[in-house]
Amino acid sequence: MNSRLIDWIWHVRGSLSLAPGQSGAEAFDRLDPLFRQAGTSHERTNDTLTFRKKDQAAQDRMSVFDGGVLRIENGRAGSVLHYHLTSRALLCCFLAPLLFLAFAQLTVALGKLEKPPAEASDASKKGGKKDADMPMNPIDKALGAPAPEKPAKGEKDGEKARDGDKSHSPTAAYVFAAIFAVLYLVGRILESRLVRTLFRKSLLGA
Repeated sequence: MNSRLIDWIWHVRGSLSLAPGQSGAEAFDRLDPLFRQAGTSHERTNDTLTFRKKDQAAQDRMSVFDGGVLRIENGRAGSVLHYHLTSRALLCCFLAPLLFLAFAQLTVALGKLEKPPAEASDASKKGGKKDADMPMNPIDKALGAPAPEKPAKGEKDGEKARDGDKSHSPTAAYVFAAIFAVLYLVGRILESRLVRTLFRKSLLGA
């Protein structure tokens, strides 16, 4: 299976044309400040720059990426910067919805498997009969107090059903799955554009 079919999930690739007359050494000199950040190490050769990040600071404008390779190639229209970056943060955001969906399915399965024991059902029926046959206190009866109202059987069953539904509801898992899915889609598109803009400004000396 071709790894390119799945590595787009956490890999960001792109290219930028260098300004006319701009050499590879000059381009890397302008990009160099981006890789002199806390937690960042980099190696540079004539046409390639490789960097790695560990415990990068949040202030780092490339903190979402953990490493990558930048390479300058000469083409017919001029020199072109090609970059290939990797991000574990994007991978985690992609996997998080799948994890929460698995939790949701597990919750639904547990709700279907869990059934009240027959003994508990029989005991509740007996208890209901005893409650129904229990006489009023003579003093209350003498004072004319009304007999206590007993909840209907349908109401009891409805309350139990609602409690069971809440304890085995997959709603929360679905909500978190949707949140992380949106975070991944926004982050995947936004980070790709941001790093491209950052490289372009650095190459132009802005």
